Amino acid sequence: MTPLRIGLLGIGTVGGGTYDVLTRNLEEITRRVGRPLVITRVADLDTDLAKSATGGSAEVTDDAFAVTRDPEIDIVIELIGGYGIARELVLDAIANGKHVVTANKALLAVHGNEIFTAANDRGVVVAFEAAVGGGIPIIKALREGLVANRIEWIAGIVNGTTNFILSEMRDRGVSFADALADAQAKGYAEADPTFDIEGVDAAHKLSLMAAMAFGVPVYFEDVYTEGITAIEGVDIRYAERLGYRLKLLAVTIRREAGIELRVHPCLVPEDVLIANVEGVMNAVLVQADAVGPTLYYGAGAGSQPTASAVIADLVDVARLISADPGERVPHLAFQADQLSDTPVLPMDDVQTSYYLRMRLADEPGVLADVTRIFADESISIDAALQQEPGKELAADFVVLTHMTTERAVRAAIAAIESLPTTHSDVVLLRMEKLS
Repeated sequence: MTPLRIGLLGIGTVGGGTYDVLTRNLEEITRRVGRPLVITRVADLDTDLAKSATGGSAEVTDDAFAVTRDPEIDIVIELIGGYGIARELVLDAIANGKHVVTANKALLAVHGNEIFTAANDRGVVVAFEAAVGGGIPIIKALREGLVANRIEWIAGIVNGTTNFILSEMRDRGVSFADALADAQAKGYAEADPTFDIEGVDAAHKLSLMAAMAFGVPVYFEDVYTEGITAIEGVDIRYAERLGYRLKLLAVTIRREAGIELRVHPCLVPEDVLIANVEGVMNAVLVQADAVGPTLYYGAGAGSQPTASAVIADLVDVARLISADPGERVPHLAFQADQLSDTPVLPMDDVQTSYYLRMRLADEPGVLADVTRIFADESISIDAALQQEPGKELAADFVVLTHMTTERAVRAAIAAIESLPTTHSDVVLLRMEKLS
């Protein structure tokens, strides 16, 4: 059996895990594929690390382009990360007729349309299961397993760092800053956690899932993105009293006028399975017309889980390598010439329910003023919670609304904040019933 020769770019945490798992399970994987998958060249700036990790069984270089241009290499695995050199290397590999496996969600979210077009033109495959959800096979589910369905919406916890922080704030009652410091100490958060805590990482992943769910290009720049840095423990506690958990959700919904694409903190009913996903775990809930709701749960990061997804992509590419390009599974689930130009709805047109917390003076007629503002904006109240007034003779008033638009809620907030009896800015959190 002629082995497939693989070039690995980057042998850090995920690259090292990929090399380890592929080597450890080579016999089992060969039985599945019908031929060995062998990493023959590794590129990493730290050549000593690469030599140590491979034990001398692969040629090591510090020149990644030497791998992408090697005529002996069949598949290139890109695990460098980032937007810059990774883009050049992937496009170079494609130009040289190499199939590509990548875990780089940022690269595909920003440059995916260009990369997939180049791959289609060259007749090669770009596989990226590890880019979303780590070891969870959500890409394969959207691209293949649910192909008979019209997907209606997706809602997911796709960033383990933020889920860990929110879990710590809820379970231990610590502040956001303390929970973030704990996440960094445990290695769950980077030294610069901006992409995680500001929701950018989740937005990268959401743009890829939405493209496969609805047959549209990758719309990363149109994703409404809001992180968790402003979350206060008081809102987590109020949410619990009302029967909800707070999660950073990535949500995309098909509407008649277009699709919603948004990442933000969200209240979820505590009896919904995804509300009980804690720590660094990920979960994605997909609602489709034929199969109904399906939930995909597991480790969203880490050396071995991500390596599992990378090698699953390698196996897929190995099985497809001799197939006619026109008969392969399309990169984004739909044929490249069948992607639609369905618009992304502006945030003002988003339809959901809302949690609003306001600090109001303890005076007669105050609540009447607030409810009148809601009525003026056609906002219906689902539930309310009022705290006893403190020494400053003001109290928290929490309102849960029925379904309405972001535009109406923003208008109501502006009117409430203009009242002389309102003592602080109104806190807004969105809600999803996920049913």
